[in-house]
Amino acid sequence: MELISIADVRAAAEDVAGTVLRTPLVPVLWDDQLWLKPENLQPVGSFKLRGATHAVARLDPATRSRGVVTHSSGNHGQALAYAARALDVPCTVVVPEGAPEVKVARMRALGADVRLVPPVRRLAEAERIVAETGATLLPPFDHPAIIAGQGTVGLEIVADLPDVDVVLVPVGGGGLGSGVATAVKALRPSAAVIGVEPAFAADARESLAAGEVVVWDVERTYRTCADGLRTSLSALTLAHLRDRLDGIVTVTEDEIKAATGRLIRDARLVAEPSGAIALAARLFHGGELPAGRTVAVVTGGNADPHVLSAALAEV
Repeated sequence: MELISIADVRAAAEDVAGTVLRTPLVPVLWDDQLWLKPENLQPVGSFKLRGATHAVARLDPATRSRGVVTHSSGNHGQALAYAARALDVPCTVVVPEGAPEVKVARMRALGADVRLVPPVRRLAEAERIVAETGATLLPPFDHPAIIAGQGTVGLEIVADLPDVDVVLVPVGGGGLGSGVATAVKALRPSAAVIGVEPAFAADARESLAAGEVVVWDVERTYRTCADGLRTSLSALTLAHLRDRLDGIVTVTEDEIKAATGRLIRDARLVAEPSGAIALAARLFHGGELPAGRTVAVVTGGNADPHVLSAALAEV
């Protein structure tokens, strides 16, 4: 299977410039070896804008006219709707029932046609729409252009902290981890890129151990509050992670909630649980991680206000 290269990530950086915010590295007061990469500051509130912008930019005008389709619990859907609107491309997003209403409302506000379906039907419904309309399917992570776009996070990390030792990156479908690991390992081979996922959705760790994609059913993954990380890897992202990721750790629900509250209180960053998970690894599993200058990627800030209130109450 062909993996993306650092050249692909650099090409993506050219496509996303001007649309995607180049987020800074933010030092924290409580840990002089830790920086945060706040992708929650993107216009749509998450890193997903990078991959979506790059993928839409690569479509020719005739293909764009037929529209784009995706399936998403919210962040990728918002990102694709934003990128599509910028180029006047019709966009349909298939959303699993139970997705945060704040994300659904924002997708609609960005002009997307939102279709709510049972979680197990999200991919099948997206494929049905593609077959019916001739639109292009741009999935949340299982696409080389999406992975290359997400890899621009890694480009920026190494540019801003050339002697970085550890990068902590959340893992759901694996697109971000695949892209970031590609960029970081190419530019800073000695750095360790560590994936982080909820213990209640630890299918990536299981897949890496098995050497094949292991899919957890929705009853298991929907136990986690980190709704953006309930998806399984694809064969493409597993191939990237097996080749380039240095390890993976899991965190508990209490640890995720505590990290969410810590970001709000002490870093002044509003993050959804999925976005706080890398910090949770640093806070509660530091002894399992390599030492040195560490960057924790804060992937998104599109949280249900009730979830944020609960996280603050527990800190």
